[in-house]
Amino acid sequence: MARRLVVKVTCGAEAPERLSQALTVAATAVASGVETSLWLTGDAVWLGVTGRVPDLALAHSTPLADLVEAVLAGGQVTVCTQCAVRRGIAEGDLAPGARIAGAATFLAEALSDDTQALVY
Repeated sequence: MARRLVVKVTCGAEAPERLSQALTVAATAVASGVETSLWLTGDAVWLGVTGRVPDLALAHSTPLADLVEAVLAGGQVTVCTQCAVRRGIAEGDLAPGARIAGAATFLAEALSDDTQALVY
C-alpha cells in the first residue's frame, strides 16, 4: 500500500525559508505520485486564498505560487477553520480546489494508516 503525506504549515511570509521548504516538500511529493495533503494554519492560510500567495523572491527557490499551484493540481489543500475565521476568510475566498476544515479532519488524515505527517 502506498504511503500518504500530510504537511502542516504553521508560518507565513515571516519565516520564508521554512514556508518555502514546506511547500517544496509538498509539491515534490505530489510530483512523485504521493497522495499529499497540505494543511495551512496561522498566516499560512493566505496561501489558500486566491491572489494572496506572496512573492518572497527567495534565492534558489521555486516561487511559492508555482508550488501552491502544483499542490492544488495534484493534492489536497486545506485551510484551518479557526485560522480562516480569525482572518475573515470564507470558502468563497479560496483558490479553486482548496477547502476549509478543522482539527477533527486533520487528526483523521494525520493518524490514518500508512500516513506520514510533517509539521513546519
